[in-house]
Amino acid sequence: MKAATALIRTAALNHNIDVIRAMAPNSRAWAAIKANGYGHGLLPVAKALSSQVDGFGVARLDEALQLRAGGVVKPILLLEGFYSAVDLPAVVANNLQTVLHCEEQLQAFERATLERPVTVWLKIDTGMHRLGVNPDDVSDFIARLEACPNVAKPLHFISHFGCADEPENPLTLQQIDLFKALTAGQPGLKSLAASSGTLMWPTSHFDYVRPGISLYGISPVSERTGADFGLQPAMTMTSSLIAVRRAKQGDAIGYGSRWVTPRDTLLGVVAIGYGDGYPRVAPDGTPLLVNGRRVPLVGRVSMDMLTVDLGPDATDRVGDEVILWGDGLPVEEIAQHVGTIGYELVTNITSRVDIVYT
Repeated sequence: MKAATALIRTAALNHNIDVIRAMAPNSRAWAAIKANGYGHGLLPVAKALSSQVDGFGVARLDEALQLRAGGVVKPILLLEGFYSAVDLPAVVANNLQTVLHCEEQLQAFERATLERPVTVWLKIDTGMHRLGVNPDDVSDFIARLEACPNVAKPLHFISHFGCADEPENPLTLQQIDLFKALTAGQPGLKSLAASSGTLMWPTSHFDYVRPGISLYGISPVSERTGADFGLQPAMTMTSSLIAVRRAKQGDAIGYGSRWVTPRDTLLGVVAIGYGDGYPRVAPDGTPLLVNGRRVPLVGRVSMDMLTVDLGPDATDRVGDEVILWGDGLPVEEIAQHVGTIGYELVTNITSRVDIVYT
């Protein structure tokens, strides 16, 4: 019998990047593997994808250093850039590329004494208004970066969509047009599309696409699943029944007595809870798979356990496998029940979950 286990199928990762690259056949690909490979394991994901991608995108320097220490030699891009000037020697020593999005980072480059120039991607705020240089300041940044000996030439360009997962939102086309206008005539490489852009906006592909959540078989688009795009879930979250109990009509189940049995039934107790990353806020009726059939969550999720209504005629037994999401039960569906997105569920699994690669 096993407790909370995340089964990671590397063949699904390989399949998904093939599907993604077929959608952007004229672009190279950064594989976004930040946040511990979206919960799938930073280094194992990198090794599984290494022969199929052109490089890896991470959020933070320590993620890049883990990859280098693990033997990853492909290009690595710091998607948020470096946080302090003291990080620049490590960027150089580990042959990292970096996004540059603000005046402070630019000044750090101008003041530094580095052993060799760094490949820089100038991040332009084309409309998301999170990170990036304001359009009015782009020409000044370009001039200063081109004059800086610590910046490898040519300078490259990057931006990020705010609403690419909303097909009818006009902001995406506005961002594409602005990015084209601001980078016109520049010799460097260009990158705009992450998962949503790659899957839904072909004119945003440019030189590099940056698939993230789609690599793991999860849709970036609300009310659609990865399967709608031909993707396969890489993670299947499983556990086991540790008890099967009879309950009478009117019995109240779990903390706070939130759910009351409407009939005599059999309840299954599953060895997983919010201590493993399963959301405590999951409502009654959230589906799970027990022996291939859907059963509803009932009662409040505990730290180590949750309860399902197996039904009065159930023949399930202690030790039977339970699927929380993944193969046969899209994580996107669980996310809709919970009121979140699949990204959050897979990145929130905790360190006590056993991760098994197949």
